[in-house]
Amino acid sequence: MTPIRIEHPEHFHGLPVHTPAASVPLPAADAVAWRLECEYGEPTDFAVLWQQFLDTVDTAGVRALVIGPWWREEYTPFAPVRDLIVAHADRFPALRGLFLADVVGEECEVSWLRMCDITPVLEALPLLEEFTVRGGGQEGLDLRPVRHAALKSLRFESGGLPGSLVRAVAASELPALERLDLWFGSSWYGGDATVDDVRPVLSGGTFPRLRRLGLQNSEIQDEIAAAVASAPVVAQLESLALSMGTLSDTGGEALLNGQPLNHLSTLDLRHHYLTDPVLDRVRAACAPAVVEAGEAEEDDGDPDEEPERYVAVSE
Repeated sequence: MTPIRIEHPEHFHGLPVHTPAASVPLPAADAVAWRLECEYGEPTDFAVLWQQFLDTVDTAGVRALVIGPWWREEYTPFAPVRDLIVAHADRFPALRGLFLADVVGEECEVSWLRMCDITPVLEALPLLEEFTVRGGGQEGLDLRPVRHAALKSLRFESGGLPGSLVRAVAASELPALERLDLWFGSSWYGGDATVDDVRPVLSGGTFPRLRRLGLQNSEIQDEIAAAVASAPVVAQLESLALSMGTLSDTGGEALLNGQPLNHLSTLDLRHHYLTDPVLDRVRAACAPAVVEAGEAEEDDGDPDEEPERYVAVSE
């Protein structure tokens, strides 16, 4: 299996990511995406770090905020950080981009992050346009259906996305939403979402402005591909990602037998289990759309038995 590395973003919401340091002059509040993180073993906890940020930066001008590791030694729940953001939401009138739990494997595995219900964040920030959340369902990641008029981009990066969260996304009113990315993950780490959970999104009537859709990192990638092949939402899309999962020739044939995809600008199939002949046919059928695929992953296990296939990000 080819590993997928989750990296800290150098840019977020169109701005360079900046981590404040005592010895470095502060940039203008609106010039960067501010990254707040606790250093492992350092004495300052996140609540103190947060207050220092409020005291030293003109938060009225902050356009983007990235929350990195929030613990000092032992992993701690995210809920207190969420509560700080909600309690001081009025201090951030210009905030348009928010990334919760920008944490990489060297700091904590994605499915070990002790997340929480993140609905209050969306409710407290009605002008937010980009919202990214990393973490898994086994450790409490949750969402209730919401109405949010400004949100344009919603992204969940998970090694195990709970079906309840996917259903909440599908039941939400997000009239401005242009991009939606869902990493389904592994059932071993709480990823129990099904095709039925996402079917309202596939219907095309849920998010009228949706142009970029990612249904990725799934153990049921073939089932998702089959559902997408006849999904009305595809006609309104500019890009589609079915990457990072267990997509095989079964899913590839479903795409070939479904609706045309050549109106797309890109079809992302990276980290797949397609054979070369089927992938070649998909490329030909989708032209002039760019099919991003790379080389196929290798099936693990005994060749005489059912192949073992893995999602790109689980633990």
